[in-house]
Amino acid sequence: QVQLVNSGGGLVQPGGSLRLSCAASGSAFSIYVMGWYRQAPGKQRELVATITSGGNTNYADSVKGRFTISRDNAKNTVYLQMNSLKPEDTAVYYCKCRAGPYDYWGQGTQVTVSS
Repeated sequence: QVQLVNSGGGLVQPGGSLRLSCAASGSAFSIYVMGWYRQAPGKQRELVATITSGGNTNYADSVKGRFTISRDNAKNTVYLQMNSLKPEDTAVYYCKCRAGPYDYWGQGTQVTVSS
């Protein structure tokens, strides 16, 4: 069983920045593929970014050049740095861990981009 705790959400003006964190339990974090997803009201949950154990990253087209996913294996933590935020980025953000054949989800954190 892997447990994930999301943090770092909040309210920010358009053009501002936030950094989200996700801390994982267990000793095998370094081999997990980690991802960030988001879900806005009335929309399906969508992939934002992923990072492999080797540090390879992938981003949704809508966030390329603005968001950066990273990981600190010593701290069992994955981050999402969000810059140049837009109102369209408003959503609940979730981290996800793929551990073997299983997926584990954090509880989510609200990000609101508004004037």
